[in-house]
Amino acid sequence: MDLPELPELPGDGLPGLFEGTVPPGVYRCDSVGPDVLMQAEAADWIGAVIDLSDVTTKVEFMDRCATGLELPDWFGRNWDALADSLTDLSWWGETNGYMLMTAGWPGFEQADPASAATAVNVFTAAVGYWTVRSAPLTVLLG
Repeated sequence: MDLPELPELPGDGLPGLFEGTVPPGVYRCDSVGPDVLMQAEAADWIGAVIDLSDVTTKVEFMDRCATGLELPDWFGRNWDALADSLTDLSWWGETNGYMLMTAGWPGFEQADPASAATAVNVFTAAVGYWTVRSAPLTVLLG
């Protein structure tokens, strides 16, 4: 499966996302860290980081999603369950926006390109779902 071409986070970066000058989307970025979560919180966005360091399989990816996103117990650790979780963020609470970030994405993408491509498709569909709602979702792949 070919990996989709993903844009880099535009020059306006995080402030642009929070102000609405950068559209919600799935973006590549150099890195994510605590400062990104602090900026999201300051903008009244809810954010989480999925640590993909040393993740090489779909099973490990799903486990890290469950942990990093603090997914509900009903999360089934498959693509459909991830899609369902990302289109029903009621468990995350009310907010101005949602930000999902990954750390270690390039390593996972290289180790399991098929799963990485499927994850991007799930993320892209979830972003599209939230784009027409009051609280957008953006995914940063770092």
